[in-house]
Amino acid sequence: MDETFVLQGRKITPEDIARIRELITGNPRWSRWRLSKVLSAEWNWHNANGQLKDMAARSLLVKLNERGLITLPPRRQVPSNRMASRPIRLPLWNRTPVCGPLKSLGSLIIREISTDPAARYPFSSALAEFHYLGYRGTVGENLQYMVTDSTGRLLACLLFGSAAWKCRPRDEYIGWTQEQRARNLHFLTNNTRYLILPWVRVPHLSSWILGQVLRRLSADWENKYGHPIALVETFVERDRFAGTSYRASNWIHVGSTAGRSRQDRRHTLRVAVKDVYVYSLDRRFRQELSS
Repeated sequence: MDETFVLQGRKITPEDIARIRELITGNPRWSRWRLSKVLSAEWNWHNANGQLKDMAARSLLVKLNERGLITLPPRRQVPSNRMASRPIRLPLWNRTPVCGPLKSLGSLIIREISTDPAARYPFSSALAEFHYLGYRGTVGENLQYMVTDSTGRLLACLLFGSAAWKCRPRDEYIGWTQEQRARNLHFLTNNTRYLILPWVRVPHLSSWILGQVLRRLSADWENKYGHPIALVETFVERDRFAGTSYRASNWIHVGSTAGRSRQDRRHTLRVAVKDVYVYSLDRRFRQELSS
């Protein structure tokens, strides 16, 4: 490997590859976890909050391994994801229908619960059981919101995580270069899950929740990770949904995916076409992201 490229938002040089190989061969008993810790420390790779980006380093190592540039030691836990390694114990849900006008729900409570283990249990369980994509946990920077009524009954869940590395309609809308994207992608987040519990059927509730969460999202992100969010994206599977709630909340439809998997190197795998929506949280997002 004699060229420099960008991976996981970081420039990787031939010297970096050589050093990673040296760490692996010189420490055959090290786990992937320890390798990622040592590597992120050597690189002085921290997020804006001063925390080591060891999870990003671990993801980078896996991608280098998939490209055949390094050979990682075997996983010691398969899968290592805590949600995938044990089944989610599903709670007994109160399935009494929630209907009527939005104002009939009274005061709703929106909480960011990613650091609250007790609240994450019903959040994770609801996504695992009722979201069509399921849920097996998340890694990297993320925020998790749960919406409850005044009695504490769960009505909705929203998850925001890492933005897509490449997305042609979004990238053209922003107008940034590959180098700018690699440098500034962490200022984007993806609304990867949005669930209204199936027995909750209240007109305008979905768009109202989106509006409330978007008003606080950037401040919550900066409080947790030390940097704001300039733009939010989401992908809506066209054959399943019309994107009504996003459109009602003033998200902008910027195009559609090509219907190919990111693993589809030979352009033979077909996946569902998804409409791409974005929402800016910073009026100067183009200048900020293209700097």
